[in-house]
Amino acid sequence: MMLHFRDPANLKTKKIVFEEAYAARDSATLEQLKELSSKRKILEESTNESSPITKAIAREMSGGLTSHSQQVLQKLELYLPVLENLFFHVDLVSSNEQIVQGTSELKIQWTSALSSSSFFNFGGSKYFQIDNLRFEIVMTLFLYGAILRESASEVLPSDLLRSATLFREAAGVYHYLAHGVLPSLQPSVPVEKPPEVVPSVSTVMSLICLAEAQAVTIKRAEEKGTTVGLLAKLHHGVVELLDEAAGALHTASMECKDISSRFVEFITSCKALHELKSQKYLAESLKNNNDGQFGVAVGLLQRALINAKRKIPSEESWKSVFKKEIDDFAELLRKHEHENEFVWHEKIPSGDELPKPDGTKIASVIPYNPKRWERELAFKI
Repeated sequence: MMLHFRDPANLKTKKIVFEEAYAARDSATLEQLKELSSKRKILEESTNESSPITKAIAREMSGGLTSHSQQVLQKLELYLPVLENLFFHVDLVSSNEQIVQGTSELKIQWTSALSSSSFFNFGGSKYFQIDNLRFEIVMTLFLYGAILRESASEVLPSDLLRSATLFREAAGVYHYLAHGVLPSLQPSVPVEKPPEVVPSVSTVMSLICLAEAQAVTIKRAEEKGTTVGLLAKLHHGVVELLDEAAGALHTASMECKDISSRFVEFITSCKALHELKSQKYLAESLKNNNDGQFGVAVGLLQRALINAKRKIPSEESWKSVFKKEIDDFAELLRKHEHENEFVWHEKIPSGDELPKPDGTKIASVIPYNPKRWERELAFKI
């Protein structure tokens, strides 16, 4: 029942050669800069899908990993610690004119996966350049969170616990970006910027990942036969998380107008699906109480179906999921209306007479702790 939105992982970048930008003072520093460039090139070829390596060789080089997402994660986890080390040493002398010039010569450029202009740029992918090493960390971490999220979706059919954990780890990466990295980048951010560098966009992504983690947890709860009353609250908890995400996205749109409408529609559509599920379980809970609540249950189902029909997404893959849920829900409502008409004869309330659902949020972020490969770097300054 989960909708898939893979856009955040569709980032591309241009080549960076660190040893050509920063003048090394000794051979050890030069070797480390070359190693950093090598790791960056491998990552760049993966994201740009330009690697000359066959799938079989890529699997062998990764130690037997068959999943493309897992292979990219491995490359990111090798690149990030050495990148963090470079940033640490560059930041110590960041005001030096040669270091400033070197950072500028890197020409750090990335596309955006969440920008509307990225989908309508007929001249090819639109690249954004910010001459700040922190921009490279931001975009690499954004990609890392997106690939963790992709991996969570991949393992979902076979391992619900692992899937929920990966979604929570992704939420932690985006939370760290929003609060630990992006605020310091803002003075360097130009007027024309990718959404990925806006702190509230990372907040949105963190909340989406938490909502997805909770959705997976609900799937486990449904399989274990959890009470319908609790399932209603858990689904409404997902709705509340997505409400928060929509609010944060509104804040982001004040800072960056160029945000993909697909991104907005994804949040709206997911929220509508979980509202439908929450109302279904709430109605079932009331019906099971045997205290004159059957009519109320029918009223809830009627209202939920009307609301859901107003929110059918335009994206074809989402629309098919949505329509199946609506068709199943309509059949459930028909049966309940028939039963009420011939058995219970209860009044069917509407509007403010109907109860409002309570939400329970149980998914939490797994904090991201950046790792740094601690090696001395010496520059000619």
